[in-house]
Amino acid sequence: MKRPKIGITMGDAAGIGPEIVAKTASGEFFTKIAQPVIIGDQRVFKMGQQIAKVEFDFAATSSISEALAAPGLALLNTGAMDASQVTIGQKSVEYGREAAENLKQAVEFCRHGLLDGVCFAPNNKASMKEAGFKLHGVVDLLKGFFESTQYASELGVLNNIWTARVTSHIPSRDIYKYLTLDNILRSVRLLDKAQRLAGFAQPRIAVAAFNPHAGENGTCGREEIEVIGPAVEQARAEKIEATGPWSADTLFMKLFRGDFDGAVSMYHDQGQIAMKLQGFDNGVTVFAGLPAPVTTASHGTAYDIAGQGKAQSGAWEQAYRMAARMAANNTNA
Repeated sequence: MKRPKIGITMGDAAGIGPEIVAKTASGEFFTKIAQPVIIGDQRVFKMGQQIAKVEFDFAATSSISEALAAPGLALLNTGAMDASQVTIGQKSVEYGREAAENLKQAVEFCRHGLLDGVCFAPNNKASMKEAGFKLHGVVDLLKGFFESTQYASELGVLNNIWTARVTSHIPSRDIYKYLTLDNILRSVRLLDKAQRLAGFAQPRIAVAAFNPHAGENGTCGREEIEVIGPAVEQARAEKIEATGPWSADTLFMKLFRGDFDGAVSMYHDQGQIAMKLQGFDNGVTVFAGLPAPVTTASHGTAYDIAGQGKAQSGAWEQAYRMAARMAANNTNA
């Protein structure tokens, strides 16, 4: 298995990103798992070290070739953000622009085969939008940076349990309009492919129902009969180990006890509530369907505790581990 090269961005400079990246970099975790290249301003990285109360050596470089040639931890210094001017815990267009530009640069290196994947620390989507970047979710931003027209979506991962969703950030009253056989099937395929990339030989995927009690044979809704059931049958015909539709109130109980490896929910809250109740601060987000693996922690910038040295890096470390794992298996790279 190859040792992947993973681009790291520190996220929003006013959030906990610089701190958790510095905290993780203080040990051997980064370099044991992959070859890391941090992309961002050296002054922001040092600010993160001061907040985390850690100190260590790293190579400050001015080009990607120099960073990749460095023997240990390397930072590609962009010189784009003066840390002394950063107001910790406050949203800013400037911070949003810098975070998005760093992410764009990491993706650009992936597109040219210089990096194998990306793991970014928490960003503020509102700041990036105000800076002129067009996005509903970060997956839109990433698709644009990759110039990809393929279907991509966010997957949630917690303790190696995976979830996908057919619909995401739309009004609840419109969900049923998007529950088509093609939309459900593409979500099942996406989850299956991503889990295989992460090392699952044959992912066991449960597909959720939409209506209470899985529609009760059509007396409480017909989506299960008309679209969800047929989508599951088609997935099975494609050698995907999918079952369902399962009533959501029993599906997640079975998922968390290990009966399945992953689940496809029909809408955002159907899966997100269950996953976050299991571990709000420990989740990983995988942006599946892109040409190279991109991951982050599921939590946000945490402005309320930024700068206080309180931030926990566990979820973000798992995101880095996941990016490296998927990059090592990515035959597209």
